[in-house]
Amino acid sequence: MTDRNLSLGQMGARRFGRVNWLGTRTLAEREIRRFLNVWTQTLMAPMITAGLFLLVFNLAVGPRRGDVMGMPFMVFITPGVLMMTVIQNAFANTSSSILVAKVQGNIVDTLMPPLSAAEMVLGYVAGAIVRGLIVAVCIAIVGLGYFGVWPAHPLWALMFVVLGGALMGGLGIIAGTFANKFDQMAAITNFVVTPLAFLSGTFYSVSDLPRVMYVLSHANPFFYLIDGVRYGVLGISDSSPWLGLGVCLATTALILGVCWWWFRTGYRIKA
Repeated sequence: MTDRNLSLGQMGARRFGRVNWLGTRTLAEREIRRFLNVWTQTLMAPMITAGLFLLVFNLAVGPRRGDVMGMPFMVFITPGVLMMTVIQNAFANTSSSILVAKVQGNIVDTLMPPLSAAEMVLGYVAGAIVRGLIVAVCIAIVGLGYFGVWPAHPLWALMFVVLGGALMGGLGIIAGTFANKFDQMAAITNFVVTPLAFLSGTFYSVSDLPRVMYVLSHANPFFYLIDGVRYGVLGISDSSPWLGLGVCLATTALILGVCWWWFRTGYRIKA
């Protein structure tokens, strides 16, 4: 009994109040090591894809497109490609982790430790943010370095990248929790995430769109992520960065709230 009480006391001491920081950090480290172990798929592959986007657009469109919002076309789209890559990878990190664990039957390894719903959300999202940041930094060094562009507002760019990683990490948790098969996850990726990412001003200014599409673009939270990063890198944007920050914060809070509730109730994740 004494040993048991000591063990519980030590566990309580490691919680540092009401948060199990040790458990949360361990979950985050597991998520980070998981994508680092296959870095050629999780880091190198998206960077090559981003480079191919820039190369193809430079060869096919760049010389004839002219300036966009006072910037050369290739310089204009680089922050959008960067953020689009962050969006896709942050989403993939959490969604694949949860879905694979469910399919293989080892999700219990995550559910059994003394982690609250909020701590589980924090651990998963931390891994998504780190993966997004690594991809963003690498693309920024290569892409922006090639064009000789230095971020106009680096803190704004960093803030939107982190917010994008948190938002998409949360959305990945929702998708991974909801899906029970890989084809269901593929449907969510192909019919929700990819269209929203491509129709968010990545390769164009929304001010050039017809009125209806212009309004619809502003209802897309991905637009504010890409527009915010573009403002942080180039100092230009289609909307106020403060408005974008507010929309992204509200959307992220809503999505993470859903994640917390689903983990708390065990929705589609507990037998």
